[in-house]
Amino acid sequence: MSLPSLYIGRGRSWIVALFFLLLGGLVVGFLPEAERDASPTDSLAQGYDSTRVVELAERFPQEGDGTALILWTSTDGEALTEEQLAAARESLFERLPDDAFAGAGGPPAGVDAGAAGPPAGVDAGAAGPPAGVDTGAAGPPAGIPPLPLVSEDGTAAFGTIAIDAADGAENRDAIATLRAELVDEAAEGVTVQVTGPAGIRADLGAVFDGANFRLLAATAAVVALLLLLTYRSPILWIIPLLVVGLADRLAAIVATHTLRLAGVPWDESTIGILSVLVFGAGTNYALLIISRYRDELRATEDRFLAMRRALRHAGEAVVTSASTVVLGVLTLLLSVFPATRGLGLASAVGIVIAAGYALVVLPAVLVLVNRWVFWPLIPRVGQAALVDSDRSVWARVGNQVAKRPAAFIAASLALIAVMGAGLFRIETGLGPSDQFLRKPEAIVALDRLGESFPAGESDPALVITEDDPARVVELAEAVPGVASATVGDAADELTQVRVVLEPEPGSDEARQTIRDLRTAFEGLDMTVVGGTEAQAVDSLDGSAQDQRTIIPLILALVLGVLFVLLRSVVAPLVLVATVVGTYAAALGASWVLFVEVLGFERLDSSVPLLTFLFLVALGIDYNIFLVTRAREEGLRYGSKRGMLRALTATGGVITSAGILLAAVFAVLGVLPLVVLAQIGVIIGVGVLLDTLLVRTVLVPAIAILLGDAFWWPRRPGTAGRRALPAEAPDRQVGEAAAVSAHEEAPVAG
Repeated sequence: MSLPSLYIGRGRSWIVALFFLLLGGLVVGFLPEAERDASPTDSLAQGYDSTRVVELAERFPQEGDGTALILWTSTDGEALTEEQLAAARESLFERLPDDAFAGAGGPPAGVDAGAAGPPAGVDAGAAGPPAGVDTGAAGPPAGIPPLPLVSEDGTAAFGTIAIDAADGAENRDAIATLRAELVDEAAEGVTVQVTGPAGIRADLGAVFDGANFRLLAATAAVVALLLLLTYRSPILWIIPLLVVGLADRLAAIVATHTLRLAGVPWDESTIGILSVLVFGAGTNYALLIISRYRDELRATEDRFLAMRRALRHAGEAVVTSASTVVLGVLTLLLSVFPATRGLGLASAVGIVIAAGYALVVLPAVLVLVNRWVFWPLIPRVGQAALVDSDRSVWARVGNQVAKRPAAFIAASLALIAVMGAGLFRIETGLGPSDQFLRKPEAIVALDRLGESFPAGESDPALVITEDDPARVVELAEAVPGVASATVGDAADELTQVRVVLEPEPGSDEARQTIRDLRTAFEGLDMTVVGGTEAQAVDSLDGSAQDQRTIIPLILALVLGVLFVLLRSVVAPLVLVATVVGTYAAALGASWVLFVEVLGFERLDSSVPLLTFLFLVALGIDYNIFLVTRAREEGLRYGSKRGMLRALTATGGVITSAGILLAAVFAVLGVLPLVVLAQIGVIIGVGVLLDTLLVRTVLVPAIAILLGDAFWWPRRPGTAGRRALPAEAPDRQVGEAAAVSAHEEAPVAG
């Protein structure tokens, strides 16, 4: 008894369908997604200096992700007046802790912490800060209160305070309250904004409020529309949409609880990507199964038998495809970024659930509702199967490819090469202000801060050392590109040194200065360099390390799966090479689109790896759909003709699946992060290229040109032709004529 026979039958299917639908519904209805508080190191490269600085900074006052930076700016572009600065100063001093002046014996002489006037001897409109005060500090030097520091042009001032919040929700509430109070307290003609680590953290959480629901709604709408167009039935599309939708919600719940139990972190974007992946892959599996089921209904009146046959053929492709994707995403567990590891594990859980519901629940539901569900295009016994049609678009495409396979190969490769030309111009590494499609207040404030304060002063590099801080300052100031270095707070045996960089933040020169600083500190006791620029450097290095480790492993796993599935050497190598070519073309073409149309200047450093993973893992799905059918048809019709029949049978479903998957990934643009938009665009371009050209033209052309050599060392075509009965029907007359010149022996017909 085959596995599908265990759950597809008149007395069994309704039990299976009811059980899994009720189980999924109960889990979704009564068990919420697991929650966790984000850590400031979730998205940072583990084992790198900048991450170590974030961890050590928690020991210091007014450091870490609890620091908020308040920015006051003039709305008319003129210098802030004495009264406006006094109001800003009062707002700041009211929020300082009681020990803000500790170490200085109290506030500066004659200054009331809540006074409306400036500290004694400090000119509120001065072009620079009081002597000895580092304007780039995220907190003040030891013993000096964080005064509102005025820009050289006098149009802006900023100060820092600590936000006491136990978790992300408390931080968001605290920042929202602070912003409301500051607006009420600001003088007329002054705009006040909150940024800094606490402000960015709050805004990052806020922009995701409701975003996953919008993503789910948009994804479901896109899937519903495309299923309706694909099936041309007002009823059929509802079943796979409901089944995959239930699998999606179940996957989000199971995945987050699995991550929490495993101690693997995840971030706000994880569930968004997971939802897109489950909907895309699950719907693709459903399309393949339903397409084969429709064909089998044309051969038998027994719908249960038809479904069992469909699952025996299409089920192998789905299981193999899902296994490949699961193995591929699990390679992300080797990433140096904790959030990337979380995405890998969550995606693996999601694909298992999506494949399970597509292989078990969907077939059980479909056989319960009988063949009328396909109305108005109800399949009837005796109708020609799709594979036997010589009028379909893909039958005609196959005929043309078979006539001139070498020309189609050359043209396809030329197009891929042209699209991939942009690959050599790509730059990676987004700055903080480039992370959002729609900039929240914290990012807008960061941009405004950079307009009035010199480059590097508002966001200095932070050095934490166990060595002599004076020695660190001396070495730092000798490094080209360093404007100044100032000793900050001390805690335990650690001391902070703030280093202001001269180059523009986010520039290659600024990153080189960070590398030069680290080189200068190599002989010192535990001295690490952090800050925004250092994190950017380490993110690039960590991403490069991930690519060196994970990309070869992904290719090896995919090749291994194809070797086992096809028991061939040539075919897997060809298929993997075409997927890699698709990735290169998609990345190169998308880069031109980003620069010329969308206005992006860089890719996020994580984008090349994630898009490679998803394009290779999901692209192999379409390879598997095509070649497993080609192998099946080749047993009766020979290698070349078998490939053409496979193209006729699967060309439509692969194209529909590819368009659907591309559209679903494009929906990632609903979420506010640039990295997700970039991932969605690249995967969308790659999937469309794969389904419209590579899988439906290039691969068949290569297979036709190679013939039986495509399957070497197996020769299924030769064996198939010997077994083919003389009376086997040949409905594809045009197809036979197209390949006859290439066949070693004529096919009986």
